[in-house]
Amino acid sequence: MVYLHHTLLYEEHSAMNNNRKITLGANKNIILKFTDERIIPASGLAVVGALLGKSDFAKKLNHMDVTKNRSQHQIKNGDIILTYIGMLCMGKPYFEAVHEMDDDKAFYQAALGITRSIPSEETLRQRMDDIGDSLRETILNENVAMLAANKIQPTALADGLIPVDIDVTPMDNSKSAKEGVSRTYKGFDGYAPMMAYIGTEGYAINFELREGKQHCQKGTVEFLQETIRLCKKLTDKPLLVRLDSGNDSIDNVAVLMEEGCYFIIKRNLRRESKDGWFEMAKQYCQDITTPREGKTVYTGSDWKQVSSKQFKKEFTLRAGYEITERTVDKYGQMLLVPDVEVETWWTNLGKTDREVIGLYHAHGECEQFHSEIKTDMDLERLPSGKFGTNALILELGLIAYNILRMIGQGTIGNRAPRQKREVRRRRIRTVISNLVMMASHVTTHARRIVMGLGKSNVWRHIFADYCQTHISITA
Repeated sequence: MVYLHHTLLYEEHSAMNNNRKITLGANKNIILKFTDERIIPASGLAVVGALLGKSDFAKKLNHMDVTKNRSQHQIKNGDIILTYIGMLCMGKPYFEAVHEMDDDKAFYQAALGITRSIPSEETLRQRMDDIGDSLRETILNENVAMLAANKIQPTALADGLIPVDIDVTPMDNSKSAKEGVSRTYKGFDGYAPMMAYIGTEGYAINFELREGKQHCQKGTVEFLQETIRLCKKLTDKPLLVRLDSGNDSIDNVAVLMEEGCYFIIKRNLRRESKDGWFEMAKQYCQDITTPREGKTVYTGSDWKQVSSKQFKKEFTLRAGYEITERTVDKYGQMLLVPDVEVETWWTNLGKTDREVIGLYHAHGECEQFHSEIKTDMDLERLPSGKFGTNALILELGLIAYNILRMIGQGTIGNRAPRQKREVRRRRIRTVISNLVMMASHVTTHARRIVMGLGKSNVWRHIFADYCQTHISITA
């Protein structure tokens, strides 16, 4: 049978044996056909499995019984979790994506270190529902163990402090009836998880799924304590915790002071008068600049006596401020009433006011990390209707994100394709598309799987260099 449509010639010789041949282009110089050769589209999952294999994560999961009322499962919990982490590393969190492994289960099973079998879509969904959020503590601890096993040390700032950025990021799950989906402060229905990152690279250290309507401070004291504990398991260096104004609570300050952490917390003025701050700055401020005509910036610090109701402690805290007075807007239009903008921060750093402000502005980089998780890994619209299952998926996303981040950071400075500018951090999308979703020709020899990388792939050298350096793969 021959079908001709514009410049596409399609010849189907036999639908039963998948013997297809397609000629592309008017000059018929490109032919597409099916082949029986094993060409794997996601060879990078072998690296994912090797990184996971350095810890005892899967073994611990296999010994946990999350469905006590059922008989022993043929497919272990470890196989379920490893399969799903592999899907997340491909940027495909939806349960039906497991079918992409159907045509060569033997390779994916070997690549990810799966002991029994890759589960079906139905088994994957049901077991994830059974597990729910019961493995949260295990996953968080094993995430730190995986980073430590791969000799990951978060990079400090120039002053030796390790930044820990904590923030809430709304996830749009509108037009769905998922459990826990409600109105977020962004004005759409969804979830509002809290996320914590460590180091200048942005390694994930703690994720917690929350209902969209939950106030960002609710549960934050416990989240802070848990995050600091995990950070101290990974590094001995002093921590600099940065929080937005939604978490302006002296209870948070009490936790950070108790744990010996440095912090910068954006203050919420609440009922404080802007005019009061402005008058104080005009009277006492020593650092006054005029960046342009009609704009004056006052930078300085004040000291305030505060108390924590939860911990029943009192503190004298430094409140840094940056107050901007505008009498002429940026377009040159004179204002009848001066516009006064007041920004303040809690901090216990001994740095200058400008340095503190610069360090807080760097906190905004965590928005990039949020974007990579929600967009590059496609985790914004969580796939399950159950809150506990979605919480598990987000926690597994933490491990998958760190694996992709480790691969990305480990390939910087090697024989990468030419780029316009110096790369400090490789975006997750780049890692997935160029390193995880790397096609290879797979053969078997002496009971070992051999992945052949094509000479036309410009990323093959950087991929091989990473394997040789970080996971000790030899010929």
